[in-house]
Amino acid sequence: MAATNSGLAFANQWQNKVDSYSRKISPNDQIRFGTIGMGIMGINDTNTALKVPGTELVAVADLYTGRLTRAKEKYGNDIQVTQNYQEIINRKDIDAVIIATTDLWHARISTEALKAGKAVYCEKPMVHEINEGLDVINAWKKSNKTMQIGSQRVSSIAIQKAREEIKSGVIGQLAMVVANFDRQSALGAWEYTMPTDASPATVDWKRYIAGMKDEPYDAKKFFWWRNYKAFGTGVAGDLFVHLISGINVIMDSKGPEKIYASGQTCYWKDGRDVPDVMAGVMQYPKTAEHPDFQVMLRVDFISGHGESGGTQFIGSDGVLTFDGNGFTVRRLKMSKAPGIGGWDALESYPKQMQEELLKAYNEKWTVADQKDLAMPDTVFRAPDQYDEHLEHFGHFFQGVRVGTPVVEDPVFGFRAAAPCLAANESYFGNKIIHWDPVNMKIVSRL
Repeated sequence: MAATNSGLAFANQWQNKVDSYSRKISPNDQIRFGTIGMGIMGINDTNTALKVPGTELVAVADLYTGRLTRAKEKYGNDIQVTQNYQEIINRKDIDAVIIATTDLWHARISTEALKAGKAVYCEKPMVHEINEGLDVINAWKKSNKTMQIGSQRVSSIAIQKAREEIKSGVIGQLAMVVANFDRQSALGAWEYTMPTDASPATVDWKRYIAGMKDEPYDAKKFFWWRNYKAFGTGVAGDLFVHLISGINVIMDSKGPEKIYASGQTCYWKDGRDVPDVMAGVMQYPKTAEHPDFQVMLRVDFISGHGESGGTQFIGSDGVLTFDGNGFTVRRLKMSKAPGIGGWDALESYPKQMQEELLKAYNEKWTVADQKDLAMPDTVFRAPDQYDEHLEHFGHFFQGVRVGTPVVEDPVFGFRAAAPCLAANESYFGNKIIHWDPVNMKIVSRL
């Protein structure tokens, strides 16, 4: 297999960025930030953000006291810790916030933070409900602040290089995208380790449920919140959204116009009310940027394949297959000749007619015309030290510091999230959802 010639150029690009992450930033350019939600993503986002030069963590918020204790242990006693996120967004000395809370709170905290004059990095999906999307976009536009959504993969150099390859026509006309996330573990299915002191005394349950009536304390709904539609968005909002984000970047697309999903709770009978196996089909319309194509998405939380995932862009002349921070392009051009014989009606005709048809066929098509044309594979791999999460945060803080556009602003973030939330609507309502990707609204539910 032959490696792409541009792989070296991309590697050099990344090394230049690695070198830039060791440069010093003047005190006047220092960005002070707070993290709201200190679970798995909150800690990982904070760790990555601190690798970007000129950033300083000054405060964290979480509704579980154990995470506040851990934040002091990890980041120092000087940081502010609180169970009330509003204390962070009301601080005049904080420039930006990372929002890594339960999905239920994304839109509300983002909007309040923007109104308070903060730049916002919000984990995906941008909103918990489709009807929240335009309000967040309007708050962002009015604020004139940087906001980026946390589907980190869109900043990957592999995504950018794949975009170039597909735009060049290397796989011909795109017809279908097939993508999946498969898992085979309790942790992969969101049954995370519970703290030993989980109780109403250590969790601010009243604030967490945001005014819901008659919702008694339930440790699972707090620590395993992804498994409950009142607080999370299930596999569609959590995982489909990564796949759709990448597709939209690569194809310069605003998204699908028709969405259907099916699934079931197959294996993890732990009280969750979202499926652990789900498949979605989305129809992307023809636009000036791309042809019409189908997208097939799958999540399986009890897969005999083990932990695996990938995305295939299947075109008329080849297939581009992602594998981690890289991809392979396999090209096979269909023969010019339509074919004759084999699994064909030819055998059912009189012998003399068969001979006449074969003679005419061989006179019309050369031997070369009658063969499929296979070409060497093209392989791209990001450098070993490459970190797409760091790249994503680098874009965000650069936007905060100098106002440059980010990769995944709220318009992009909503266009990625809404079809995934529509997939949930389709699943729970057993309907086909028709979506307007330009105006970002549901047209019908049939």
